[in-house]
Amino acid sequence: MPIVVMVILFGIISFVTNLAAPMGVIVKAQFQFSNFLGILGSCANFLAYACMGIPSGILLQKYGYKTTALTGIAIGLAGVFIQYLSGVYSSFAIYLTGAFIAGFSMCVLNTVVNPMLNTLGGGGNKGNQLIQVGGSFYSFMGIVTPVFVGALAGEVTKNTVISNVNPLLFMAIGVFALTFVALFVLHLPEPGLSQTPSVERGIKDRYSAWSFRHFVLGSIGVSCSVGIEVGIAGTMNLFLADMKEGIGGGLTAEVAGFVTGVYFLLMFIGRFVGASVGAKVSGRAMLASASMVGIVLLLAAIFAPVTVRAPFPVFTGGSLVVADVPVNAVFLVLTGLCTSVMWGCIYNLAVDGLGKYLASASGIFMMMVGGGAFLMMVQNQIADAVSYMASYWVPVAGFAYLLFFALKGSVNINRNIPTEEV
Repeated sequence: MPIVVMVILFGIISFVTNLAAPMGVIVKAQFQFSNFLGILGSCANFLAYACMGIPSGILLQKYGYKTTALTGIAIGLAGVFIQYLSGVYSSFAIYLTGAFIAGFSMCVLNTVVNPMLNTLGGGGNKGNQLIQVGGSFYSFMGIVTPVFVGALAGEVTKNTVISNVNPLLFMAIGVFALTFVALFVLHLPEPGLSQTPSVERGIKDRYSAWSFRHFVLGSIGVSCSVGIEVGIAGTMNLFLADMKEGIGGGLTAEVAGFVTGVYFLLMFIGRFVGASVGAKVSGRAMLASASMVGIVLLLAAIFAPVTVRAPFPVFTGGSLVVADVPVNAVFLVLTGLCTSVMWGCIYNLAVDGLGKYLASASGIFMMMVGGGAFLMMVQNQIADAVSYMASYWVPVAGFAYLLFFALKGSVNINRNIPTEEV
């Protein structure tokens, strides 16, 4: 049951995360914004991690998994409700506030689900396997969210507004409320938190999670991972829905949302495969392979002409049709197979051997997720100033760093540091 609950929380995290990118298309149309301003909702989500990461780790250490998870769900409910209010008042400022608060929720819930699944799996390959299982449901929700938003928005025009997706926001509010009640009445174990931390007993510790080189490098890696995963999908959605000939894809929001949804479908498939073989294949091998293939696919997308089209099956108007989409998007969609296993592998490798520092490390890890917002902002500034495809050099650089981390940076060279409570 604890594993099932954590997997459901992964799904909630995915909804909040993946709501921002298709909402960015609507915000861009309603307020006649640039790509940079359109993607600010996603950036606000992840900047919240930078503010809430350390407090989330402290909250987990002090109050345990259940209380921390309930706190995260309550914050998420408030964030989605505020985004609904932004449609009522047609306010971009209220929308950004809601996105920022929803980001607090993602951070808190991520601080809970990752160490718990890793610990329940006993760390190592099994721990990575359980995180990949949670990631599979994350990807499933990632498929559904942009498709629903695109279907509700339809063809994006100057008359498209945030309130068009109110039914989805109402559904989200209901799911948050039901999950809060269900988790409140369930018993949730507190693995690894049964002892009183030494810091609370007045014992000074000369070490911390920052003392481990592989954890520091892994924390930088998660910033790259988030920037890659969300940057590829978010910018692709903007690219496909851009009507400028020779620059954008010229597709409706519904079709663009469906194509982006296929990216998350491939992430789902990749994570399912990762979960299936996770007990036998190391996270290091998974991450290195995914990074190399991701670089190749992104280079193909960058150098392919935007005017070259490829047939792509999409559901629109309740039926399956074949749409002509830029071939660049096909390569970008395929990178979903590569981004699928990144998060679980990086987390698993970064916290290997941390012992008593796991809870605080998880909070720090979530704080570093905020770095992904910086990469997304850089990517969309390049998209505005140069071109959509030129902006994908940013995730190429991110994949290159992850390849280094998998091959060299993930090795724990600090095994002499004591990690057991005294």
